Amino acid sequence: MGKRRSGTGWLAALVLLVAAVGIGVYLARRQSTPEPYVLAPVPATQPEPVSAAPEPTHPIQDALPGAEIQDTGPLPELQDSDAAVLAELARLFGLEEPAGVFVAGHVIPRIVVTVDNLPRRRIVQRILPVRPAPGTLQVEEADGRLWLADANSGRYEAFVAMLESADPDAVAAAYVRAYPLFQSAYAELGYPDAYFNDRLVEVIEHLLAAPVPVRPLELEPAQRGYRYLDPGLESASVGHKLMFRLSAGQVDRVHAALREFRARVVAHERPESH
Repeated sequence: MGKRRSGTGWLAALVLLVAAVGIGVYLARRQSTPEPYVLAPVPATQPEPVSAAPEPTHPIQDALPGAEIQDTGPLPELQDSDAAVLAELARLFGLEEPAGVFVAGHVIPRIVVTVDNLPRRRIVQRILPVRPAPGTLQVEEADGRLWLADANSGRYEAFVAMLESADPDAVAAAYVRAYPLFQSAYAELGYPDAYFNDRLVEVIEHLLAAPVPVRPLELEPAQRGYRYLDPGLESASVGHKLMFRLSAGQVDRVHAALREFRARVVAHERPESH
């Protein structure tokens, strides 16, 4: 067993990768005044009301069958969890000042909102749990046409390495223990009769199903940066656009980490031993 990792940390690593890739309708970073955080779905649609809560597809109590979940004491209330989460992230990522990387308020709700929006076509900067990554999109020009530079993937290598470095067994165990906080945030988001673990598994499967576009990827100028010339790529989800930014090798490594985690939070599925 490797060093104990945080379930919050694993999800934050994925979200950190998302933010580093520069989520948005366009491919260039936007310059705008930060908006105050609002705990609301994006888009602002609510699920259909139901008479009774459905059963979860992937019950969290069935995750990690046979594993012993370490009891480290009672969890804080969601509204009081930021300090503990930031301290944990500081240990995980070796940060002296975690607030320099992560937004200090509503950490778990921000992670939950971001995960929930990965299969959608847009996400807004104000909900991300991390501060914008440095650097700008790298574009190449040839024969009057614009292309996404292959070297651009190097900007995200540290985040891919962060994602794959976590011990998946310890991560999943910590996630299961902290799950009530994620579920509480998901209910507050507008899904009181749904289950965050079901949504997380669904989002992981969505990321694993991202198409592999033929490279190089051609761009065209947009109002505030660039967009993909191929309308199919431009209309892709936030999560799929994330994958388009990575190299083929990085995508394989992200997929491996996602499969490892999914196998541990879906009942009766266990990865083969290595």
